[in-house]
Amino acid sequence: MKLLFERSVPGRKTQVLPPCDVETVEIPKEYKRLTLLPLPELSEVDVTRHYTELDHQVFGVNCGFYPLGSCTMKYNPRVDEETAALPGFTGIHPLAPASAVKGCEEILQTAKKDLCEISGMDDMTFQPAAGAHGEFTGVLLIKQYHDSRGDTARRKIIVPDSAHGTNPATASMCGFEVVNVASAPDGGIDLDALESVLGPDTAGLMLTNPNTLGLFDRNILKITSMVHEAGGLCYYDGANLNAVMGLVRPGDMGFDCVHMNLHKTFATPHGGGGPGAGAVGCKAFLAQFLPHSVLMDAKDGKPAPENAAIGHGGRIQVRGFAGNFLIVVRALTYILSLGKEGIPETAENAVLNANYLMHQLEDMYRVAYPRTCMHEFVLDLQDLKEETGCSALDVAKTLIDYGIHPPTMYFPLIVHEALMLEPTETESRETLDEAAEVFRKVYQLAHDDPDYVKASPHSTVIGRPDEVQASRHPVVKYG
Repeated sequence: MKLLFERSVPGRKTQVLPPCDVETVEIPKEYKRLTLLPLPELSEVDVTRHYTELDHQVFGVNCGFYPLGSCTMKYNPRVDEETAALPGFTGIHPLAPASAVKGCEEILQTAKKDLCEISGMDDMTFQPAAGAHGEFTGVLLIKQYHDSRGDTARRKIIVPDSAHGTNPATASMCGFEVVNVASAPDGGIDLDALESVLGPDTAGLMLTNPNTLGLFDRNILKITSMVHEAGGLCYYDGANLNAVMGLVRPGDMGFDCVHMNLHKTFATPHGGGGPGAGAVGCKAFLAQFLPHSVLMDAKDGKPAPENAAIGHGGRIQVRGFAGNFLIVVRALTYILSLGKEGIPETAENAVLNANYLMHQLEDMYRVAYPRTCMHEFVLDLQDLKEETGCSALDVAKTLIDYGIHPPTMYFPLIVHEALMLEPTETESRETLDEAAEVFRKVYQLAHDDPDYVKASPHSTVIGRPDEVQASRHPVVKYG
């Protein structure tokens, strides 16, 4: 496929602008470019065909089964998009006075109330731009809490070995030392290992429950109690909230603060580099450290100062104005559409689908932790690799030829030939049956014709790119 620059023809245009009907102002010569911008010159049909061709090469949730574990790539109702596109939300100016955007303020306050109820928190901010940004904000709340009390020796954050990779990165960015704690044979945190690293230097624990193995930790109340007894705080990574929303609340598990990926769990198309929202909730004793919001924290008719942390003068660099506001509109539409009965039913169906698919595959593939899972499960393909030479990567690439997006590969790291599948609640039983049949075909194909599997995919424009070359010598610009 040619790039737009390669399709460019000098002098070719897409549109002719109408004559200017207002007074023109000449730009001073010293501010003008000396050379023209190197932009492609194309007709309208050239541009349309280019992007249509790109569209045909993209696989999304609307195209087929997309079981990307720990990411909740689920179909989202179109009504959420339609609500977020209403002119009353898209046409507002970010600097409009609070009196002119009362409807937007009500959206934020209602979403805050509902999400605090779902998460078991007392207060919330929508300022963080996405999940990892929410993590960063949440861990800084813990840091500010300890610093405000003069407890500056607490400089260690505990992270399980099955954690999302952003957890240790976030803790490190916040200036903490990361302490890794091992998993027990059942996939939960090893309590003895946790006990051995707790002490007066413990600032907190970062944990998601259910974890990245798709398992709910049976000892969660004991875990959070142990951290609290050591003087630390507990941070909940909300990446896997889709499995428990409306059923179990992080606040009731003993967590002090939480981020929620609104763009995963609450109906915003996930992926593609678009805007996210990492809403951060906390218990009342941490609320003073939350970032301000111009709309939500106005006092006496005056907007609060932006991007300042309330309380002890610390600052968290977050999104301006009301955060990624339209993401919150989508999330609230989703919550109101499902209601108090629909939210837990969504979680239950996500868990049901994951267990159904897991049981469909467990007679052929080895399940890494063969117990009732939550929203996702992990297959261990080490046996298959030893028998056929076909790795988890090879299986994932072969699935593409059958119209299935590859699951998450080689994660979590404690399972070496891992494929992590999250079917989500929006897939039908028929889709899961078809997917199970494809997995069985690929398994048999790996035994019958392993070379074919190792060369997959065969149906895509690009087959197996040289990933080492791309990593070491990336081409990031044209020309």
